[in-house]
Amino acid sequence: MGAAMLAASFCFLHGCGKNEEVNVFMYSEYIDPAIVESFEKETGIKVRINTYENSEDMQAKVQRGGGDSQFDVLVVSDVQVPALVTLKLVQPIDMNAVPNAQYVDPQFIKAPYDPEGKFTLPYQWGTVGLIFNKEVIKPEDVSWAAIFDRNQAAGKFILMDSMRDMIGIALKYQGKSMNTKDAKELEAATDLLLAAKKSPNFLAFESGVAGKNRVIANEAVAAIVYNGDAVRDMGKNAAIDFAVPKEGGVIWTDVMMVTSKTKNAANAHKFINYILQPKISAALSNFNRYPTPNREALPMIDKVDLTNPRVYPSKETMQKLDYLTDVGEATGLYDKAWTTLKAR
Repeated sequence: MGAAMLAASFCFLHGCGKNEEVNVFMYSEYIDPAIVESFEKETGIKVRINTYENSEDMQAKVQRGGGDSQFDVLVVSDVQVPALVTLKLVQPIDMNAVPNAQYVDPQFIKAPYDPEGKFTLPYQWGTVGLIFNKEVIKPEDVSWAAIFDRNQAAGKFILMDSMRDMIGIALKYQGKSMNTKDAKELEAATDLLLAAKKSPNFLAFESGVAGKNRVIANEAVAAIVYNGDAVRDMGKNAAIDFAVPKEGGVIWTDVMMVTSKTKNAANAHKFINYILQPKISAALSNFNRYPTPNREALPMIDKVDLTNPRVYPSKETMQKLDYLTDVGEATGLYDKAWTTLKAR
C-alpha cells in the first residue's frame, strides 16, 4: 500500500500517466526544442506545440474554433489579453501552482493589460522595428520613411501582417497615438498604409519570420519584424541589420495564459512554472534572442545580447516606444481600417 501511495504521489507531481500532455498555442519558431525535450524528460508530460503567425488568427481560432478547450496554454501578445479575458476564453492562473513566478521582474506583474495580475505571466518581451539591408539604408538614420515616403523609398519592402502593429506604426509615423480612438486619425493612417501598399516597391504582407527571411535572402531591402526574429538570423547575411526607426515603434510583452476549458490544467501550470525557472528563462531568451522578463535569469543571458541595443534597447530608444493597448469599442474602427487595407 505504501509503495502504491508513493507511486501515485510521484505521478501527481511529475505526470507519469500514459495520456499526460499539454497543448501550447504560440507564435512559430518561438521556443527552443531543447526546452520542450527537457520538460518532457523531467515531467513525463508530452508537449504539443501548435503555432500561429498573427494575433488576429490566434484569437479567431481560440474563439470560434474551440481553442479554449483544444489548447491548454496560450502564449499571446499583451494587447490580446483584455479581449481574451472579456470573452472568458481564459481562466485565472493558480499562482500557488507557479512558485517560480517569484522570479518575474515586478514591472511585468499587474501590468496595464492585466491590472490585477490574475491571468498572465510573462514569456518574453521585445520591440517591433525594421530589418534592412545596410548597404541601401544607412544604420545611423533608419526611418519609417523608407516604407511610407516614396521620395525616400529605399527599395522593395514587406509590411507586417498584423493589424495593430501596422496601424500603430503608421500612426506613430504621423505623430499620433498608436492607440488612438479618433476616426479621422485612423482614416489618415489607413490612407498612408494604402499608399504604401500601392507602391511599386511593396511586395507583400508577411509574418515577422517570413519577412525576415525574405530580407536575408535579398528579395527585399526592408521588412517590419520583431527584433528577436531579426537578431537571431542576421548573421546569415553580413549586409543585414535591425533597428527601431528614429520615430519610435512598438514595445510588447508576450504572456502565458491558461485556457478556460483546458482539460490539462495541472499540466498547463507545470509548463508555465517550468518556463519561469531562471535557467530555463535564460535558455529561452538565448535561443529566441529576445529580452527576458525574469530578473534572476539576467546573469545567465549571453553577454553579447545584454550589450546589444537591438535586443535590449537603449534608454533613448525606450523613450520612443509605446505599448499597444486595448482600444475598447474603437476596435471596430481598427477592424474596418484593416479590412479596407487588405481588400484594396
